[in-house]
Amino acid sequence: MARSFSYWEHNTYFSNIDFTVVGAGIVGLHCALKLKEKHPKGRIVVLERGLLPRGASTKNAGFACFGSVSELLDDLKTHPEQQVLELVEKRFKGLQCLKQTLGEQQIGYKGHLGYEVFLKDAPETFLECMDRFNYINKALYPIFKKEVFTISKNRFSFKHVFDRYLVNRFEGQINTGLMMDALYRKCIASGIRILYGVLVNDYQTRDDAVIVKTNIVDFSSKKLCIATNGLFKELINNDLEVKPARAQVLITKPIPNLKIKGTFHLDKGFYYFRNIDNRILLGGGRNLDPQTEQTTVFETTKTIQNKLDELLCKVILPGKGAEVDMRWSGIMGVGHSKLPIVKQLSDHVFCGVRLGGMGIAIGSQVGEELANLTMGYA
Repeated sequence: MARSFSYWEHNTYFSNIDFTVVGAGIVGLHCALKLKEKHPKGRIVVLERGLLPRGASTKNAGFACFGSVSELLDDLKTHPEQQVLELVEKRFKGLQCLKQTLGEQQIGYKGHLGYEVFLKDAPETFLECMDRFNYINKALYPIFKKEVFTISKNRFSFKHVFDRYLVNRFEGQINTGLMMDALYRKCIASGIRILYGVLVNDYQTRDDAVIVKTNIVDFSSKKLCIATNGLFKELINNDLEVKPARAQVLITKPIPNLKIKGTFHLDKGFYYFRNIDNRILLGGGRNLDPQTEQTTVFETTKTIQNKLDELLCKVILPGKGAEVDMRWSGIMGVGHSKLPIVKQLSDHVFCGVRLGGMGIAIGSQVGEELANLTMGYA
């Protein structure tokens, strides 16, 4: 039986809607804020299927990064150099936009630097990066106006790694929970309505509007913006290349006298770890089982979690006996290209998806681009 709504509920939340945004993650809420900025009197509603953002916005590792040397070198094998540089610039500008929009304190930003650590069982990656990091620095100089990467010795007592690693002076970390809470509060203060537990099942375009069909009510909206990233295909069945990619994570219990500070990359970015609240957060490993990890199911697997446990105990905190406190997963959106997709799908319907694991860096930018496209500014 369909749920019935009162006159007040219908008029307040589901009538005369100018813009409907699907997805209350980084992209969706930035899109809503930009729409509200340009249309202060516009009625904007954001629909989110979960109790919290469903995909990866509140489940990621909180890296304020734009690509390690090994990751950028790997990208250059499949993307033109100019495209890679444009992506880096977009990521860097996106991070600045995020900090300016919400404030560094509000997102728990810490400029603890970024480090690329190289396992001894992959010497070819280490040698290539040490040989070519100056080339990367030269290519990035027009964007940053400074040298980005330098070499440093291992001072964190990691084991089974080369004694030298690369340091990124522009990299930092954020508190993902604080960031999303600050973004939520900014939207509410702007008069944007955010409704959780509302699943969009379908939509139908008409001459002057879109009929949005949800699990609780159908209503009309002048424009529809879809910002569901890795969960895009669950709503939209078309030929856009957006594949889900599950990312698994663990976090330790508090560790007395933890000296590790920073964001750390391993194996071309497939593994990553950082400090938070005297704990180590460690994630990655989808390259171990890419077919299984191409899923929208929020679970963890023994194959990947065992590898994370091994890295934690043998490489990051050898001999410390660190205990794992929590394990979880999030769903990203990826494809052969790392360029995000911001596109008009049909009359009055638009999307901003496929953030390629860089949602923190480019989420704000993609959200603004989606809003501009929706308003006809792009």
